Amino acid sequence: MRVPISWLKDYVDITLSIEELAHRMTLAGLEIEGIEYIGIPAGDVKDAGQHLAVPISTDHLVWDREKIVVGHILEVKAHPNADRLVLAMVDSGIGEVETVVTGAPNLYPYKDQGPIAPPLVVPYAREGAEVIDGHKDDGSRMILKARALRGIENKSMVCSEKELGISNEHEGIMVIDADEPPGTPLQDVLGDAILDIAITPNMARCQSIIGVAREVAALTGQKVRYPSLDVVATGEPIEKQVSMDIREPDLNPRFTLALIKGIEIKPSPEWMQRRLKYAGMRPINNIVDVTNYVMLEFGEPLHAFDYDILAERSGGKAPTIITRLPEKGEKLTTLEGVERELDPFTILVCDTAGALSLGGIMGGLESEIYDASTYMLDAQGVELGEEEKAKRGKADARPQSSTNVLLEAANWNFINVRKTLQAQRERGKEISSEAGARFSRGAHPEQAMVGLLRGIEMMRQVAGGEIAKGVVDAYPNPAPVVTVDLPVDEVERLLGVSLSAGQITEILTGLEFGVEDKGQGLLHVTVPNHRLDIGLLPNSEHQDIAELVARADLIEEIARIYGYDRAPETMITDVIPPQHANPSLSGEEKVRDLMVRAGLQDIVTYRLTTPEHEALLTPPGEGSDWPDMSYITLANPISVDRTVMRHTLTASVLDVVAANARWRARQALFEIGRVYLPVAGQKLPDEPTHLCIALTGERTLPAWQKGSDAAAQHKASEQMDYYDLKGVVESLIDGLHIEGAHFEPAEHSSFYPGRAAHLVIGGTIAGTLGELHPLVRKAFELPEQPVLIAELDLGVLIGVAGDRHVVEAISTYPAIYQDIAVVMNEDVPAADIEAAIREAGGWMLVTARLFDVYRGEQIGVGKKSLAYALTFQAPDRTLKDKDADKQRNKIVRTLEAKFGAKLRA
Repeated sequence: MRVPISWLKDYVDITLSIEELAHRMTLAGLEIEGIEYIGIPAGDVKDAGQHLAVPISTDHLVWDREKIVVGHILEVKAHPNADRLVLAMVDSGIGEVETVVTGAPNLYPYKDQGPIAPPLVVPYAREGAEVIDGHKDDGSRMILKARALRGIENKSMVCSEKELGISNEHEGIMVIDADEPPGTPLQDVLGDAILDIAITPNMARCQSIIGVAREVAALTGQKVRYPSLDVVATGEPIEKQVSMDIREPDLNPRFTLALIKGIEIKPSPEWMQRRLKYAGMRPINNIVDVTNYVMLEFGEPLHAFDYDILAERSGGKAPTIITRLPEKGEKLTTLEGVERELDPFTILVCDTAGALSLGGIMGGLESEIYDASTYMLDAQGVELGEEEKAKRGKADARPQSSTNVLLEAANWNFINVRKTLQAQRERGKEISSEAGARFSRGAHPEQAMVGLLRGIEMMRQVAGGEIAKGVVDAYPNPAPVVTVDLPVDEVERLLGVSLSAGQITEILTGLEFGVEDKGQGLLHVTVPNHRLDIGLLPNSEHQDIAELVARADLIEEIARIYGYDRAPETMITDVIPPQHANPSLSGEEKVRDLMVRAGLQDIVTYRLTTPEHEALLTPPGEGSDWPDMSYITLANPISVDRTVMRHTLTASVLDVVAANARWRARQALFEIGRVYLPVAGQKLPDEPTHLCIALTGERTLPAWQKGSDAAAQHKASEQMDYYDLKGVVESLIDGLHIEGAHFEPAEHSSFYPGRAAHLVIGGTIAGTLGELHPLVRKAFELPEQPVLIAELDLGVLIGVAGDRHVVEAISTYPAIYQDIAVVMNEDVPAADIEAAIREAGGWMLVTARLFDVYRGEQIGVGKKSLAYALTFQAPDRTLKDKDADKQRNKIVRTLEAKFGAKLRA
C-alpha cells in the first residue's frame, strides 16, 4: 500500500523524520518496503545509530528550491509564428512577468481571452533548472537553457507531471489547486514522500491512510484528527425513494445507502487526483474518485449506482436493493465487461430486476456511473475500437452522464468473499479489485456508516447536487462490543517487561482502546469498533479459549508499541513443563537420518491432490490395490489440482521424479509424510505416517576411475533395479534394529508383475516395494528406465523398532572363511536358506553372505545354485579348522534335511 506523507499529515502530526518513522513503523509490524521521494531530497535511515534496510529511491529528481517554484499564469496569448504554440505570461515572484513558449493543449482555451482571474497556479522551472525530458521515454534529464522557439526567446518552462518526475502524464501542464504566492519553492507545495507498506493479513486494519495514522499516533504519542462526518442534507427523505432487503444476514451483516441528486460528472479537483495518483490509483471522474478516495482514507470500499437506471429497472417505482444468493443459471457482467457465472454461495447485490454487483468485490456494468465524455475510452483514456464499442453497447442508450447517485457502503463475510474470488479464478476469470482485497481480509461493520457519510458529503462538495435527508441502514447482525479483562502481571509474565498499569493504559488508549482500571492489578479493556483482530467474538463456541486469546492479542499490541527492540533478554521464570518422550517424532528423525546415510535425498510434497491424479497409479483396465475409500475433500480448495487429502505418498513423489527427470537421469529420493484415510463412524480420518522411497537411473555415478574396458563401462551404466531398493529397505531395518522382518512376493496393480514384494514384520504387512508398472510410469511421463518405489507404514516400523539392542565387542581373534554352494529347487526362497544357515551355524557363524546364483544345464532344469561366504569366529579363542568344518557340515546337513539341498561339487 502506498501512503503519501502529505496525506497522512492531514490526520496526525509527524514528529519524526520520514526515515526514522519508517524504522519505527517497521519494528511495529508495518513493514516499509520502500520510500519514494517526489521532488524532495532523501534522508538517512538511522535509529539509535543503527541503519535499517529500507529501500530508498535516491536517483529521483530533486526540485531545486530556487529554480523550480510556483508560477501564476496571468494571461495566454497566441504565438505570432506558430498555431500550436502559445505564450504564457507568468509571474514567478521576481517582480516582472515572464513569457514562456509552450505547446500545452490545456492552455489553448485561454488563448487571447484576456487576463485570467484567478490566475492559473502552475509549476515553473527557471533557466538552469534540471527537469525530466518530456519528449523521451527513458527518464533522461535536461538542463533548461535559453533559446528561441519560432522567433520568441524562451528561457524557462511551465511543467507537466512528467517533466517533474511525478508521472508519465505529458498531455498538458500541471495546474495546481493551491493559493501559494508566486516564487514559493515547489518542494513546499507538491514535494512528498510515499511509504510503500507491506500490509500483512494480521494488519489488515491498516489498509487505509487513517489506519496507518492510528499506528503513527500510537508510536509517537500523537492524537488522530478525524475528518468531519457532518452531512448537508436538504433533499427529500430517502425512505420513500429506496428500500433495502437483506436475505442472507450471515453473508451481509450490514448495508447502508445514501442518495444524492443533481450532481455533475466532471474531473475531480487537482488535489484529489494528485493524492489518488500518489496512492497508486488512476483518477476517473469526481464520483468514482470519491469512492476510491474514501476507501483509501477509511478502508471502507464504497459503490456508486446510477439511481436513474435503478428506477428504470423497477418500472419507475422506488427501487428495492436486495442482497441474496444467485438463482440457478444467473450471470452478471461486471464493470470490466466480463460475463461471470455465479456460484451458489456468491452473495449478490440485486434489485427486483436482477443482479447488480458481486457483493464486496465489483459492481455490474449496467448500473455503473456513466460519464458520457469518457465512456468510449479505455483505461488509458484512448478511444475504444469499433468492436469494443459494440461490446459496451450503451452509448446510444445512455447519451447523458449520470445525474443521480445511490451510494452503497456495506459489510460482507470475508470468508465468502475469498471463496468467490477463488471460484472466479478457477474459471479462468480472475477478478482483482481494491474492494475485494479489503473485504477478503475483514472489515468491521461499524465502518460502513463512517464511509457512507464521508463519501456522500464529499460527492456534494466536488459534484454539487442535493443529498436526500436520512440514510438507509439495514443492520440485522450488529457486531458485539468486545471487552477483555487484562491482568497487569500477565503482561510481564509473557513479555518479560515490567510495565505499570498506567504505562499499559497509555499504550492501549493510544491505539484507541477503552481502558478502565478495576484495581487489584486488573484492567477492563474495550476493543475499538475498527478492530476485528482481538480475541474471539462473544457468544462463540469457545469462550474458555476466547479470553486467553484476547489477552495474548492485547499483550502483542502492547509489545508492538512499546518496541520489540526494547524487550530485555531474560531467562524464563515459569516452571518448565515436564519433558516427555515423543517416540513417533524421534523415530521419524532416525528414519530420516538412515535414509540420508543410505544416499537418498529428503523431499516434501503437497498433501493435497485430486482423485484423478492418484488414479494414474492404476493401469487402465485393471483393478486397484490402493485403499478403496472416499477422500477428505476441501470445502474451499486453493486450486483445481488441490481438492482432496492424499491416500498415498507415491503419486506426489512420482511427480517430483518426473519433474527432476528432465535434468537428472539418476535420482534417489524419499519422503516422510502423512496420508489421510477416512474411517466409517469416525469424524476425523486416520492419519498414518508413511515413508516413500524412489530410485531410478544408474546404479553408480560416472567417475573418471571407471576404466576403459568394456566390463567396467557396462557396470558403470547399469540401471538400479529391485535389489537396490531392497538393499535400501534392508539397511533401514538394520538401522532400526528390527528383528523378524522378511520379504514375500507380491502382486500389486502399480508394480511390474513379478517384481514386487511385501515387507512383512511379525505377520503384519508393513509396506510394498518393487519396480513401477510400465503403464503407470508412462502415465506419470517418466523416462523409459526402471523406476523403483517403496511405500512403507512408518508407524509399523517405529512400533517394532528396538529402543535398546545388544552390542557385542569386536573379537580380537582371527576368523576362518569358508564357502559353500548348494543346489535346490527353484521355488525355495533364498531368505529361508539364509535363515537355516544362520540357525545351524550357531554362535560361531558371524556372517553368511550370498555371493552367487547359478542356473544352468549342469545342475538340471528347475534347479538353482546358491553360493554363500561363511565367516566363523570366536570371541575368546582362536578357532581351529576342525571347529569350522564341524559347523559347516552341520549347515549342509540342515539344508539337506529342510530343503533337499545338495552340496554342489
